[in-house]
Amino acid sequence: MLRTETRGRARALQLLYAWELTGELPIHEIAGGVARLTGPEPRVLDFAEALAERVVARVREIDRVAAEAAENWRMSRIAVVERNILRIAIEELGDESVPPRVVIDEAVRLAHWFGGARAPAFVNGVLDRVARSLGRL
Repeated sequence: MLRTETRGRARALQLLYAWELTGELPIHEIAGGVARLTGPEPRVLDFAEALAERVVARVREIDRVAAEAAENWRMSRIAVVERNILRIAIEELGDESVPPRVVIDEAVRLAHWFGGARAPAFVNGVLDRVARSLGRL
């Protein structure tokens, strides 16, 4: 059985994916639709919604950090899934309430589940650079 936080991060990824594809509707509106599709898991959805809202509130700053760490990659060229995995992890790295190794491991897990074949290595490399630049590793 997966931890609530792990399922919450996966759900936050789904929320951010929908947020980006729907033209950036408010997260709380998207969360209702996602909950209807995935079933009621209040603790998971509450965690996911709060995390996604924190990402959306700081998306410009998070994207700047990601772009600096993803050498030679513009954020618009990174696939939607990988871009949002990076956003979630960078938000959590900046928050400092979760150990950096856990943040990176969870992001790599999401990349394995939802991303392309090269996504886990890409996500790991970018987040390692971000964590080091923030003094977290």
